[in-house]
Amino acid sequence: MWLDVTRLLLGLALMALHRPIASFILRHEYSLHGMFRARGWNLPSPPSEAAAHNIYFGIGAFICLISMARIWMAIH
Repeated sequence: MWLDVTRLLLGLALMALHRPIASFILRHEYSLHGMFRARGWNLPSPPSEAAAHNIYFGIGAFICLISMARIWMAIH
């Protein structure tokens, strides 16, 4: 039960901080993308900033929904 509450709080934190987290990850993805392209690997480009924000918000919402469902099933 405590693990599910912790997961719920983690999901809420991810939903609240999805913009800075996505921007941080995207900076590193773009640098990796440039490094691979410099070595001759033609990889698809990273997602746009808006898409990354939506992806991380969706992951946080998914974690919250799963955690709430597990908490509800544990109570009932």
